[in-house]
Amino acid sequence: MTRILLFGAGGQLGRETAALAGERGIDLVALGHADLDISDPVAVARALEAARPDALINAAAYTAVDKAESEPDLAARINAFAPGLIAERCARYRTPFIHVSTDYVFDGTKRGAYVEADPVAPLGVYGRTKAAGEAAVRAAHERHVIVRTSWVYGAHGNNFLKTMLRLAGERDQLRVVADQRGCPTATRDLAEAVLAAALAAAKGDARWGTYHFAGRGVTTWHGFASAIVAAAEPHTGRKPEVTPITTADYPTPASRPKNSELASDLFERTFGVRAAPWEQRAREVVDALLAKASLATPPQPEAQEPEKAPAPASAIPAPQSEEAS
Repeated sequence: MTRILLFGAGGQLGRETAALAGERGIDLVALGHADLDISDPVAVARALEAARPDALINAAAYTAVDKAESEPDLAARINAFAPGLIAERCARYRTPFIHVSTDYVFDGTKRGAYVEADPVAPLGVYGRTKAAGEAAVRAAHERHVIVRTSWVYGAHGNNFLKTMLRLAGERDQLRVVADQRGCPTATRDLAEAVLAAALAAAKGDARWGTYHFAGRGVTTWHGFASAIVAAAEPHTGRKPEVTPITTADYPTPASRPKNSELASDLFERTFGVRAAPWEQRAREVVDALLAKASLATPPQPEAQEPEKAPAPASAIPAPQSEEAS
């Protein structure tokens, strides 16, 4: 049986990938931060020796986009040095390497969707370290597949969708950036993609190189938030107003690309996996999360409470990386 080794098992993509592998009966060894320091050469070598995988997926990353501006060395160690190290160790064992990257390697000035051949031009520390990680992987190991993705969300971990659900239950107005656009990507689809690439690589059927994989369709953060609120309303009875704002209305330490749209055609042609429309997946995740929350909360007796003032409207904190970790 093909065996896959997964780094970053505690992140939202890692947890989804491990769950999907279990459903599919795929032999997957999942290691998280507590199990492995991916920047430790000895630890990485030991993990490869112990698992003897047919392919390795790296879903681990430093994804705190704003914090990276004040922690450039840490971001570089995890996003640039570690992927190169893992790729070099995989090359020694002739193990194919699947590495997850990001649309933040681009500056967002292109009018249409970014394709794999477009030149990188990252805006901040996070994007620069991810671009450096890609370059290190390419230099260290020919048998690699780099998968760039965007605006990742799902049932696990912290992400934009879950933040919107929480705030929609607390506030009567949400102010969300409307001049940045991208392709929201469900972890379920991304897990399908990285597993498909890993299985193809393990069988020697992969075409090595860099690919884009993102949810189908394009929207803004404001459009994404509006869809989340609409999907939640049947469960909660609440529909706060979602007000568009500009990037300038909510300045952040790190600049973010205005355009994060990725063209995923090459990945689909090569590996046969296509993401679902982002609206469909967003509804599915909202339904699953709120149904689970409803089951976990026992009915409460009715009680008379003083009328509460509506929560003040405030801008939504800028999303962190769209990446999977």
